[in-house]
Amino acid sequence: MPHPAQIKIPATYIRGGTSKGVFFRLQDLPEACQVPGAARDKLFMRVIGSPDPYAAHIDGMGGATSSTSKCVILSKSSVPDHDVDYLYGQVSIDKPFVDWSGNCGNLSTAAGAFAIHAGLVDPSRIPQNGVCVVRVWQANIQKTIIAHVPVTNGQVQETGDFELDGVTFPAAEIVLEFMDPSDDGDEGGSMFPTGNLVDDLEVPGIGTLKATMITAGIPTVFVNAADIGYTGTELREQINTDAEALKRFEAIRVAGALRMGLIKTPEEAATRQHTPKIAFVAPPTTYTASSGKTIEAGDVDLLVRALSMGKLHHAMMGTCAVAIGTAAAIPGTLVNQAAGGGEREAVRFGHPSGTLRVGAQAKQVNGQWTVTKAIMSRSARILMEGWVRVPGDTF
Repeated sequence: MPHPAQIKIPATYIRGGTSKGVFFRLQDLPEACQVPGAARDKLFMRVIGSPDPYAAHIDGMGGATSSTSKCVILSKSSVPDHDVDYLYGQVSIDKPFVDWSGNCGNLSTAAGAFAIHAGLVDPSRIPQNGVCVVRVWQANIQKTIIAHVPVTNGQVQETGDFELDGVTFPAAEIVLEFMDPSDDGDEGGSMFPTGNLVDDLEVPGIGTLKATMITAGIPTVFVNAADIGYTGTELREQINTDAEALKRFEAIRVAGALRMGLIKTPEEAATRQHTPKIAFVAPPTTYTASSGKTIEAGDVDLLVRALSMGKLHHAMMGTCAVAIGTAAAIPGTLVNQAAGGGEREAVRFGHPSGTLRVGAQAKQVNGQWTVTKAIMSRSARILMEGWVRVPGDTF
């Protein structure tokens, strides 16, 4: 019997921070995929190669990790005083769904650069040489991100000497400002959904753990590494090859999601893998990063390990870094305690691939903690551009 031919869709494959994804302009998508719904989800899953029972993404653009199973849509902004709308889809590797519940902080870097590449920024706002300030509306969480993108001869400057642990080669530095990241826009509510800086979180099958649950950058549940039998120096293989450990982390994540009001029943967590994140913290200690580089205790304020889509991340998610920086700035949280306590506007933490510095400006207003912005540096680079192809009956 005849089979439909493949169709081709303009696309760009970009590394942003320690992630990479397939970027589309909204206007280039097939008409049925220009609106949210099943057609768009089916397209993105086929582009990435999901669901894949082999967890390899051989027949797609994904890399079979949470850092590489991503698609992004950009369009001229529908929001005043913004340049572009940025919509992010986290594609599940082995299950048939796309999670739209949060942002990707790493690909936020690429969103700013791609906006210029794709002609979505008013040319009058792009300097011939200098820095272009791209005003990004993060549509998933209804927040503003300001990307400071270097420009040379009117084009995005991608090469440079900025080094980012978790990325093999240096590139040009892009500074990101996450504006008013105090709550996850689609959820509403305060930065601390429970009203507490530290809670006693009851986790079925594990017991009661001290936890800081925060919605800044992305909803995140922080626990102490020592309370769950870790040191905070663990690398990916130590966690991701331990099926029982991954089950325990998922149990903590589900308990946190329920306590934060993100889900109403434990079963809902299966379709909300992207949020909340689960992370564990520890005071500084010397360890060897995945690259073989020694990270000295004196070089960091604390250690953090975080899981994304059920696996330990190879470095650190950008949105989770915002949560880390914010929580570190607020005296009394587990993150702040691991960093030595006190007030601070920036923190450098150790992760599996090395270190990362993130700044946050937090303050109390009417007894409630809020953060005006979080700042960090990343880089982005186009890896390939042209068309991505999918079978004509995909959606």
